Amino acid sequence: MKLAQDAARVPDAAADGTVVGANLSLPLFRTLSGVLAGHPYLKVVVDRAEDTWHLLDTRVHPFHVDYIATRVLGMTPQQLDAELDAFNASVYMAPDRRFLLGVLSLHSDEDADGGERPFLVLETTEADTMHGALLQDFYDYVRQRVDGRLPLLLKPANHGQEHELATVSDARLPRILSQELFGNRTRTCLNPGVAQGRLRYFRSPQEYRAGAAGLGWSDIVAMAGLPDDVPRVAGFINTAATTPLSHTNVLASGWGIPNAIIRDLDGLVERHGLDGAWVDYRVREDTITVERLDRAPALERPVWDTQRIHIDAPLIGDAPIMELHRLRSDDRDSYGTKAAHLGELHHVLDSRTADLTAFYARPRPPRPDLLAHLGARLGEPGAPLDRLRSSAAERVAQTVRAPRGVALPFHLHHLHLTSSPALQQGIGKLKMALELDALDLIDSLSLDLQHLMRSTPMPDEVARAITGAVPRLLADGRRLVVRSSSNAEDLPGFSAAGIYDSVTTVRGARQLMDAVIQVWASLLSPRSVRMRHQVGISLDDTYMGVIIQEYAPADLGGVLVTCNPTRREDFRNVYLNCTAGSPERVVDGTVLPHQYLYNTVEGGGRTVAVGSSGTDLAADTRAVLARLALAGRLLQSHFSKGDPDDALDIEWLMTDEGAFHLVQVRPYAR
Repeated sequence: MKLAQDAARVPDAAADGTVVGANLSLPLFRTLSGVLAGHPYLKVVVDRAEDTWHLLDTRVHPFHVDYIATRVLGMTPQQLDAELDAFNASVYMAPDRRFLLGVLSLHSDEDADGGERPFLVLETTEADTMHGALLQDFYDYVRQRVDGRLPLLLKPANHGQEHELATVSDARLPRILSQELFGNRTRTCLNPGVAQGRLRYFRSPQEYRAGAAGLGWSDIVAMAGLPDDVPRVAGFINTAATTPLSHTNVLASGWGIPNAIIRDLDGLVERHGLDGAWVDYRVREDTITVERLDRAPALERPVWDTQRIHIDAPLIGDAPIMELHRLRSDDRDSYGTKAAHLGELHHVLDSRTADLTAFYARPRPPRPDLLAHLGARLGEPGAPLDRLRSSAAERVAQTVRAPRGVALPFHLHHLHLTSSPALQQGIGKLKMALELDALDLIDSLSLDLQHLMRSTPMPDEVARAITGAVPRLLADGRRLVVRSSSNAEDLPGFSAAGIYDSVTTVRGARQLMDAVIQVWASLLSPRSVRMRHQVGISLDDTYMGVIIQEYAPADLGGVLVTCNPTRREDFRNVYLNCTAGSPERVVDGTVLPHQYLYNTVEGGGRTVAVGSSGTDLAADTRAVLARLALAGRLLQSHFSKGDPDDALDIEWLMTDEGAFHLVQVRPYAR
């Protein structure tokens, strides 16, 4: 269905960039609209007291509240800033509010004849708490004033609105969910950025393996599922759906390179001959482009290519095997960062003395802080700071648990390495190759060393120490998990996501010894050696600690980061991914997870994608995930040393008793 494009019928916008009271045609929409996430949109304000609505030119009025306060109510900008939170509450949360605020966006699908069928979607902001009757009123008001040939659907902006509309028929209030609208969109931002480089398009894993050795720092790698061992390059392109919390996107974030989903890349490559061509690649939240360049650009080596990461000298002296709950952050030089962070988590939960309010206490202009919002989230409105600190510590302790287990120190790794002259000789050869930048030798020497590590018997004193530390777990054949804890992972600027091994199917002493050696050997994988060498981490300074835990079966597992990975300026939201079973299935790309954003300032959550399951989680499950998201935000204040805005990357699992166990807490590289 084509709508008439009669410009003569478009009312002139007022000098202040608005149209008031006019019916909305498609030409008027296009005149006023901006573009968000690739779709034209405009902001609308319904004034219930005056029985009229305002259509805002988004280029002139980017914020609803500024327009209402200054243009409708006559407030000064200074008055609005001084009363911002109260004003927001009056327009977004008051049940009897005067103004209804929303966004109209233009989309299209195919009709029965294969033609383009435009339709409009109406939604509020994510923090809006409109009850069902207000949502119906809002929809009806807009429906009566929009060109009747344009279908209009309401998109609930959060889980609360979905609940409010659960008993309202689609016939009465036609709607569409976010995952239905955007779940199959052609282009999706994963990590914003800009790069110029040579596009290398691999149509299968076999093609990638055949060409991976030739990849360089100026390449942009494109394929359906990027492997975890992808080297440092200029950019990533995924041609199939994935999540911003996959290992490869964590790497993209840490390296500061663009990454996006571009489902139509095959057509672009075919039409413009892009495979092997130099391209300009730009990824923003609302725009993703790949354009061919006429010639190879003059490129400077990327920042990450000259980046240097400092790590403290490891302590390899005689340190005992320790239970995790006895470790603190300062023990990272003997047991590795991951084990030390889990020990620190035990301390936070057990002592309940840590200040978990720093994120909320810092100024957010024009607000002096977000402490009033924290009080609302904790059910302590108006509470003094001391009370909020106590309540925050109590909330986290009630929500999450730290895993029990033991940590093996670097000392045991050192004893194993020094027990074999052959190992020492192999390490010497690898060090020489690294010093000479003999990159053609590094991979083969690393592989030889890994094989030698696995075939070298563990010294008896080391084996006895390990089995003696977990006799109860070995006695009845329980399933164990053995995880890496190097001093060269989980560091600011160097996450090392996915480059070291974990073994999750261990039973008995023999398998335990094999798993420990496998984790030690992963420190010498070609990829991990190359990545550390690129950032200046010496082989001499790198050791591997090991965490041994009892396996906990999970009903649900996943990852959360205490930020919005695709929108860096968003300080409100925590991004959470999950799927049935182990969190490893989320980060390794085995399944497409459920994806959620939880607002830890005003509250509420929304579904971004339902993943491989095809259906959303139950409302009560989403509600407990909101508690987990808030706990992650509070922990950020303690673990993000130096800047409480530095985000955390947390792996977690939920057991059948409904408890959340955090199995990893580390900085999230942004």
